[in-house]
Amino acid sequence: MVEIGKKAKDFCVASANAEQICLKDYAGKWVVLFFYVKDNTSG
Repeated sequence: MVEIGKKAKDFCVASANAEQICLKDYAGKWVVLFFYVKDNTSG
């Protein structure tokens, strides 16, 4: 788990149109990361 104010490790994800989006591409910019549980689950 990443604590508030700590740096996250670099990672990449695929966008809706299959483009790779990497955290390193936003170096020096403000970024908000939000993760949520899988849709339609009790979590």
